[in-house]
Amino acid sequence: MKIGFIGLGIMGKPMAKNLLKAGYELVVNDINEAAVAELRELGATTQPSAKLVAEQSEVVITMLPNSPHVKTVVLGEGGVIEGAKKGTIVVDMSSISPIVSREVSSELAKKGVVMLDAPVSGGEPKAIDGTLAIMVGGPEDAFAKVESILKVMGASVTLVGEIGSGNITKLANQIMVASNIAGMAEALVLATKADVDPEKVFKAIRGGLAGSTVLDAKAPLVLKGNFKPGFRIDLHIKDLQNVLDTAQSVDTPTPISSQVIDMMKTLSSEGKGSDDHGGLIQWYEKLARVEVRS
Repeated sequence: MKIGFIGLGIMGKPMAKNLLKAGYELVVNDINEAAVAELRELGATTQPSAKLVAEQSEVVITMLPNSPHVKTVVLGEGGVIEGAKKGTIVVDMSSISPIVSREVSSELAKKGVVMLDAPVSGGEPKAIDGTLAIMVGGPEDAFAKVESILKVMGASVTLVGEIGSGNITKLANQIMVASNIAGMAEALVLATKADVDPEKVFKAIRGGLAGSTVLDAKAPLVLKGNFKPGFRIDLHIKDLQNVLDTAQSVDTPTPISSQVIDMMKTLSSEGKGSDDHGGLIQWYEKLARVEVRS
């Protein structure tokens, strides 16, 4: 099976590499020429447009920053829709608005093209080692055809419902991740300000009810002051804005998300938008006039 892969960023590039390692024939496209060249050296075929990628592929995977990028790449001039044949499956693994997922799917369906929305969680480390959590929305028969492909990139691959359900699930994930990071930051700043070693606090609580995957992944980096992006603050802002927009459309409260997005927007305005979302602790550190380090 020939797979098209569009979007070779922090997440997309290692995901595409894992598909190549698994023996899949890949056709790739990205605006980053260096990333394209790297995949070409590993054996991928390259094409200058999404249309040409789709013409050569039975399955087209997109991994792009946000809703407008997906709409442009899939539905725009020279996009996937112009090259896709009837029966092609488009798997959008970007984290976008579920409303947009449904809009794009509806347009593709007019050409007999099926779409799945399949956003991921786990950040760059899990993209590299192929252990992402992948949450999928769309028709069950289409999912069955690509499940083995998705399992090359993820340790957990779950069909959660119809189109858009994948991104609803991802938004739920991002609410919980943001809340965990904010809670961790608040706790470690409190400990530091109260003259208690934050590293010892982390070790003491990680095995109890407060322990979490987020805590284990982010606390060691925060304690070293390492905010190299695995998942950028600006991208989490994008996800939380999608949370707020979706919540408004279904009339449900999101006070925690509203508070955390404001914190992240403050950091972004201060030039920290490219920091890892664990860098949210800097918002607390500035107000507390203390720096958390081991």
